[in-house]
Amino acid sequence: MSFKEYDNYDGLGLAGLVRNRDVSAHELLDEAIQRNEKVNKKTNAVVLKHYDEAKAMIDKGLPEGPFTGVPYLLKDLHVLLTGTKTTFGSQFFQDYIADHNSTLVDRYLKAGLIIFGKTNTPEFGLTVTTEPTLYGPTRNPWNLNHSTGGSSGGAAAAVASGVVPFANASDGGGSIRIPASCCSLVGLKPTRARTPMGPDRGEGWAGQSISHCVSKTVRDSAALLDATTGLAPGDPYTAPEASKSFLSACNKNPGKLKIALDLPEDKINIDEDVISCIKHTAKLCESLGHEIEEASPETDTDALSEALGIIISANVTLALQQRAEALGIQVSPDVVEHITYRMYENGKEFSADQYAKATLINHQAGRVLGNFMEQYDLILSPVLTRPPVEIGEIDMSSKDVSTYIERLSAYSCFTGIYNQTGQPSISLPLGFSKNDLPIGSMFTAKYGNDELLISIASQLEEAKPWKEKKPPIYSN
Repeated sequence: MSFKEYDNYDGLGLAGLVRNRDVSAHELLDEAIQRNEKVNKKTNAVVLKHYDEAKAMIDKGLPEGPFTGVPYLLKDLHVLLTGTKTTFGSQFFQDYIADHNSTLVDRYLKAGLIIFGKTNTPEFGLTVTTEPTLYGPTRNPWNLNHSTGGSSGGAAAAVASGVVPFANASDGGGSIRIPASCCSLVGLKPTRARTPMGPDRGEGWAGQSISHCVSKTVRDSAALLDATTGLAPGDPYTAPEASKSFLSACNKNPGKLKIALDLPEDKINIDEDVISCIKHTAKLCESLGHEIEEASPETDTDALSEALGIIISANVTLALQQRAEALGIQVSPDVVEHITYRMYENGKEFSADQYAKATLINHQAGRVLGNFMEQYDLILSPVLTRPPVEIGEIDMSSKDVSTYIERLSAYSCFTGIYNQTGQPSISLPLGFSKNDLPIGSMFTAKYGNDELLISIASQLEEAKPWKEKKPPIYSN
């Protein structure tokens, strides 16, 4: 199979070729491996290679699923594959070998996916760029001097450069949507608990974090959600059940929607290219018959930011303490990056009532957004305030913590609230800066209404196709 033919298909399309015996799973895997070997020296997207394990999966026999025979990559964070290394982007876990699969990985395998590696992530997924000390920075295929975003930056670079049509990603504060925005991909953060986090955890970061993927097409994201959604044994809760399959939502006309345009130029410093892109998306929605109204939810951003920091820091502290106990050593600045260690120290100082208050603030925000969404079907906003930052601008090894926090907060102030409220939210590749850097448009729906996001995303994908535009660094 030629390079061009591989590019003509998304994940569902490749699976169809395997099903019809037009191509074998081994041929697809060889193609993906060759592509990765060609571009990875430039992008540094894939940091752990499981080529032999992937070939063995095929030789053992694959289940009949929606993605049988399609090559796939896991993010090197939380999702575990038996007998393989997961480092969480940290030297503290560089020798950790999983002795079991994550529930999500079991569902990937049941869907027929061939896992052949893991992608780069910042240490413990804690920031919006992907530049861990352990592996070095992942570079953006659209411009190697710029970031892919984070924390699923390796996944985004691998998909954008044509290695795979989609890849595992996770989002605890924007980490699916931000890399999707930076790399011109589809990035859906599903409703809280839509996909499982077991068997090791019931929820991530007090319900703020969830796993899914970054993809080239909307339908791959929808079909993968069908394959992975649902309650697993022991889960504390799950998302509301969808009325039909998520894939069927791709073909459903969303009808006329009332969309709140959240673009507070007077309150937040937003790059003019981002403003232009979001306004263009709003006009595109109007041309499709939707109603746009400028409106922003009234939330206490300072309180939400503080709550986010408390919850994440407390969870970082627990994770590091558990790892230290397993290794029989002490947590120190020598084993984790500077910002991680500061979060660990902060987490030790927070009291139980502070943590309880932080979760309460999140739940109150959910009420505020719930009431706001009684007036609107969707919210349209930027993903980021600027096009992708340059490598090194937001660096977790920085000793200047105040500057780091200032840059982080100014860059990524739109995404985190929807982790805190649990609402589904998606970044769509609908624009570029003057310098040809990707800019995503973010749509957010009511809690549980992932189907509507998929429907509007499919409508926009048809109205303004994005799949054919390729970055300068591409694997064919």
